[in-house]
Amino acid sequence: MTDLIPAWVDGELRPSDKLAVHQQGLRHKAVSVFLLDGSRVLLQKRAATKYHTPGLWSNTCCTHPHWDEVSKDCALRRLNEELGITGVPLTFRHQVEYRADVGGGMTEHELVDIFAGSVPQDIEINADPAEVSDTDWSELPDLVDAAARSPDKFTPWLCIYLKKHSQSIFEDFAL
Repeated sequence: MTDLIPAWVDGELRPSDKLAVHQQGLRHKAVSVFLLDGSRVLLQKRAATKYHTPGLWSNTCCTHPHWDEVSKDCALRRLNEELGITGVPLTFRHQVEYRADVGGGMTEHELVDIFAGSVPQDIEINADPAEVSDTDWSELPDLVDAAARSPDKFTPWLCIYLKKHSQSIFEDFAL
């Protein structure tokens, strides 16, 4: 059941195949996480084998909850699965809805619960190479500028978050 995610089909929330949801551009639930050390944001570069947006820089972690999975539990699970990071207290920051072309005939139309947490920059990261090809820390103002100058190097959702939702995501952390 891990490939079934919550999506709205014919106006009703139903367990749906993740790939089909993206191919059809259906509205679905998602989770995004930002880990910060002061004004520095931990980024991940998506693995080259990802089925959409491979090789692009993105926020610390992002995913879709399993059917009936609580968003915060999903965020903690994926931090561990993607980056090997555990034990980080996360705070719900904001809910965002967006629609973006992610290439390959796929569309993300997501209702996203965004979480943030504070960590030291020397936190141990054990990235799963099937998910993440690299990680890096970026000062938030530098990241905002880089995403505005070169959006093709970043995932569409990260650009949307930085352009439209920075204040609600980062207000207690880095601004």
